[in-house]
Amino acid sequence: MQFCDSGKALMPGIGRERDHEMTIRPSDRKAIVATELSNRLFFRLYQCANMMHKTGTRVLVDYRVTTQQWAVLGALSRRSVVNGMTVGELARFLMVSRQNLAGVLTRLETLRYIERVRDHADGRSRRIRLTDEGRVLWEDEITPKIFDYYDQALANFSIDDRVETLHYLNKLLDNLKTLEEGNGS
Repeated sequence: MQFCDSGKALMPGIGRERDHEMTIRPSDRKAIVATELSNRLFFRLYQCANMMHKTGTRVLVDYRVTTQQWAVLGALSRRSVVNGMTVGELARFLMVSRQNLAGVLTRLETLRYIERVRDHADGRSRRIRLTDEGRVLWEDEITPKIFDYYDQALANFSIDDRVETLHYLNKLLDNLKTLEEGNGS
């Protein structure tokens, strides 16, 4: 949305032949600007996610690991889940559906980076955990490459920039979780 000197908004694309002017109250102007900024912000997040997927997958191409698989391996590498996680726990942690996770887990299992083991507390249930090969791959080979990737992707970000970005992304994530809960999902 562009504004002319008189405080009127120029509405591109209406009538196709010329921009139309309409008077905008100051309070409405603020709402229009907020909407435009929101649109740009969400589109930029979309672009960043796509670029992260594209460039991140290239970093681990030698290991045949995608960014989705990288997220699963990272989740399973945490000390707090050394005995593994159920598919449901993993899906909730990664904020993906069980259906989207199923194919990723199958590919990682085929690569022998993860395994499904019987849950000691509930013999009917299975837990997903890193294999020894998966843990060595994660700790010795992939993690250094990921840290180099982070350094390159966050070049020119100060520590304060990183803290602020994380702060605002956490606020956005909290709002999105609230929206998800409101939809009964």
